[in-house]
Amino acid sequence: MTPSSGVGSCVLTGLRIGLVGPLPPPSGGMANLTRQLAELLAAEDAVVTWVPVNAPYRPRWVARVPVLRAVFRLLPYWVALWRVAGQCDIFHVMANSGWSWHLWAAPAIWVAHWRGVAVVVNYHGGEAAQFLQHAHRVVRLTLRQRSVLVVPSEFLADVFNRFDLASDIVPNVIDLGRFPPRHPVRAGAPHLLVARNLEPIYDIDTALRAFQLVREDFADARLTVAGSGPEAQRLHQWVDAQGLSGVVHLTGRLEREAMAALYRSADLVLNPSRVDNMPLSILEAWSSGVPVVSTDVGGIAYLAQDGVNASLVAPADPSAMARACVALLSDEALWQQRAQAGLQAVQRYTWARVQPVLKSAYQRALKQALH
Repeated sequence: MTPSSGVGSCVLTGLRIGLVGPLPPPSGGMANLTRQLAELLAAEDAVVTWVPVNAPYRPRWVARVPVLRAVFRLLPYWVALWRVAGQCDIFHVMANSGWSWHLWAAPAIWVAHWRGVAVVVNYHGGEAAQFLQHAHRVVRLTLRQRSVLVVPSEFLADVFNRFDLASDIVPNVIDLGRFPPRHPVRAGAPHLLVARNLEPIYDIDTALRAFQLVREDFADARLTVAGSGPEAQRLHQWVDAQGLSGVVHLTGRLEREAMAALYRSADLVLNPSRVDNMPLSILEAWSSGVPVVSTDVGGIAYLAQDGVNASLVAPADPSAMARACVALLSDEALWQQRAQAGLQAVQRYTWARVQPVLKSAYQRALKQALH
């Protein structure tokens, strides 16, 4: 298929893009990134067609039958890939590790290859090293199909380079207009926020235990955990058993506008994850003028500087996380400095900065598809 837009300059206006990835609901880092990217590309007058990897099951009862639900989701997905590939110039594939790669990303790359469509593979996820240790041959074979691999951070670029897979860095993007900064002066009881899904890799337990320790210095502190996931019931039970239900609020999934308001009400954002790359929640916190306390796992140290625009602590260490929180809450000048540093750091991830880099990746993919 011949691209409808000028390949040399890769003008986004009129470029027909098949965007393959998860979409909310449920909300999560990858789904929110996919939706945000679709909106930003559409604002450039690109013609964006979504191919969701998490389309609702039809009929709904199929979701309760493990093997059958895979068939009912995969077959329509493959049909959609084939149809959209015949209508677009380029596939932008949001990819991740494990079964997500094999079931969703790889088929999209192969369909694009068979249909002669350019491909940009946008890989996310902090578990790339473990995944590639076992699957790098299969991944390499798939990526040879005239595709351009982009990753959001130097951390992932280094991981792929160790397996002789070249990649380019296209950072995650944040729409600052959707996450305006909070009032620059703290007032009232300290409000701590965790904005991650309730999954084991995000280690919400560490944040909860850190919060218990923070309350030894700030008895009126409260904590909000905004996210959904398989750990929800167990975490609710733990909060009740600890007698924290009056000061810990597990909200479940929130829409983007509600999340933006929640950031503006927070004094600190905690990121307790065990595995990570470039979490959108840190960018959202920075944009909202909220200091961040995070574990230093994976790509976090490539994103944030300890003592400059974040406080970084070891994973699974509630005491260290609590000490970092207390230090910020006890020192208004330090809190202000950290909030300002985050507002400055997030400027690197605006659409104005990321768009030219993404256009360059599209340009190379379009050229490659012609050979």
